[in-house]
Formats: sequence, C-alpha cells, structure tokens
Amino acid sequence: MMRQSAGLSSTRSVARRYGRTYYLASRLLEPDARPGIWAIYAFCRRADDIVDGSATTDEKRRGLDELEAMLCQALVRGGSDDPALDALVSTYERWQIEPETLARFLGAMRRDLTVRRYQRWDDLLDYMEGSAAVIGEMVLPILGGPPAAREPARALGLAFQLTNFIRDVGEDLDRGRIYLPLEDVANHGALDDLLARRPSPAVRALVRFEIERARTLYRDSLAGDPLLPRASRRCVEVARELYSAIMLEVERNDYDVLTRRAIVPKRRRAAEVVRALVAPRALPRLLAEEGARA
Repeated sequence: MMRQSAGLSSTRSVARRYGRTYYLASRLLEPDARPGIWAIYAFCRRADDIVDGSATTDEKRRGLDELEAMLCQALVRGGSDDPALDALVSTYERWQIEPETLARFLGAMRRDLTVRRYQRWDDLLDYMEGSAAVIGEMVLPILGGPPAAREPARALGLAFQLTNFIRDVGEDLDRGRIYLPLEDVANHGALDDLLARRPSPAVRALVRFEIERARTLYRDSLAGDPLLPRASRRCVEVARELYSAIMLEVERNDYDVLTRRAIVPKRRRAAEVVRALVAPRALPRLLAEEGARA
C-alpha cells in the first residue's frame, strides 16, 4: 500500500486549488488511487510555477536544478523530508511508475526557459512529449491501465495541453510565448493580429483549426477507455468532457482567446460528475457530436 505521508494534505490542496478539472475527476477514482494523482499534479505544478515565476532565467534554471536534485535524492532514499516529494516518491513506489518519466518532464520544463516559439506542429509535439504525453504515462499505472492503453493515455495528455494552449493564447503572449505552431499562424495570416492582440477573422480561423486538431487527439484517446477499470474510466470520461467543454466555451466566445478567457461554469463541472455516477458507461457526448459533424 501507498504509505500515508504528510504530503497527502498539501498535494491534495494544490490539486484542489489549481487543478480543478483534474481534482474533480480524481474524486471518481477508488480512494487509494486519488493521492497518487494529486502527488503527480502537485509536482508538475511546482515545476511549472518555477518556470512561470518572475525570477530571472538563471534563477529559474537553478530552481529546476535544485528541485531535480531533491527529487533524485528522494528517489534514492525512498522518501523525503519535503512532504510533497515524499508523496511523489511514495506514489512512484506504490504504482511502480518509471522514474525516467520525471526526467523527461523536467527536460521539457527546462526547454520552456529558452524556447518561446515552435515553427511546426512536429516541433511542438516534440516539446509536448515531455510536458504532456509523459503525464499520461505517469498516471496510467494509477488508473490500472494495461500497456495497450499507453498510446491513448499519451494522446489524452496531448489533447489536454493543446486545449490549454488554445485557451491561454493571450496569457502566453504576455509571457512572450506562442505555443501555436508558427507555420499554422502564417498559413492563416494571423501573426500581426496575434501580436497586436486583435481577435481578427484570421486569428479566429487559426483557433478553429487548432480546436479541430485537439478534437482529433481526444478521439484518439477514446480507444483506451474500454481497457480501464470502471472507476478509472469514469474519471477519464469526466476529465475529457470537461476539457472538451473548454473548447465549446471558446466557440461560444466566437474563437476570441485574446480578450476573453474560456471558463467552464461550476454548474457544468458538477453536472458532468453526476452524469458519470449515474451513467458511467456513456460515451463522451461532446466528441461523438463533433465527430459526426466532421
């Protein structure tokens, strides 16, 4: 069994405060699986906060180096005086998750310190391999998924992050970053308007294009659902639907991601959990509807 560490309370609080969708979906898991999801989320959030903080690039690099050194020591010792890291190590031991997934994730975080734009979709995918797809690999053992569910889990991680990139275009511009591939931006003639933060027809067409790409990833992830235990399947379905709902909110905002932020109402989030509890085997409606339109 996963040992109960002092980090349980702190990691749960981080997930509950900052990862509302993940936390809500995690509540549908079996009780012994939930702390692992919270521990992974809290660690990823910790690294992300270092990268997105106000410190200099050198200070951020040192912060990531220090975090990795503490992590490596904790993995070797089988525990840590840092409660959150202790919870993470306990999770990795309990579910036998490959430690190299953490190195891949931290590698992507380091890339964020120097790379602010990606020319092609394949270039962005290479970054997202370590920042998103690997998260699917981390949580798959906790969800009880077999090896055959690995690629769908990776696809879901990619879909989640691309959805975040779409929603956060304006915020990322404030940080000097453009995560949407520049090739896509150029093909839609949207660069000048994007930099000027004008939600022009060109920018709206670009966002519409990226939403369809995200929906393809969500559909690719569906293949893993039948391979998961019932509770994990419900968790994944709810997370997928809630993240897909972000794209619906973007559409309701007429694809304006520069002056408006897409937020899924609390009532909608709660309704999805109720739906999962009442009809846990239901296929995700949002994707089914969009797939039929495609």
